[in-house]
Amino acid sequence: MAQDDLRKEIRELRAQIEALRTALSDVTRPYAELMAYVDRLQDVSRGYFRILGLYAKYGKVSPDLVIPGLKDDISRHIVVELFDRPDRNISQITEAVKAKRGTASRRIVRERLATPGSRTRTFRVAEEVAEKWSQVLGVPKYRDQPHEGSDKAGERNG
Repeated sequence: MAQDDLRKEIRELRAQIEALRTALSDVTRPYAELMAYVDRLQDVSRGYFRILGLYAKYGKVSPDLVIPGLKDDISRHIVVELFDRPDRNISQITEAVKAKRGTASRRIVRERLATPGSRTRTFRVAEEVAEKWSQVLGVPKYRDQPHEGSDKAGERNG
């Protein structure tokens, strides 16, 4: 009889231990979720301070910072417009640049974007440039949607 009572008590203790494990798991789950949120907040904060540092250093925060070869104002505006809204044609890009800068000609925009004889109809920032911009900002990769294949920086066949 004493052995049966002992077995019964052991089973009850096992059940209680299992209930405690479950309760402890339930209690610690919100803490783990909270720590994940804190980690994300720290990442966002680092990105924010990185952006403030860029602004302090360059007086602006603009995607054209990642393409040092841009010497003229219209090219810088084209890059910014393509980051804002990719997959636009020459006319759409020209209108957007004209709205921001006051002047822009279709011919100049085409010269800055297309290779002679190219049949490209729409343009977007090259994947490498988008990746570099993300690194400069210190935030997850900038992208509006997945993109496959590119003939050259800023160009996509359409």
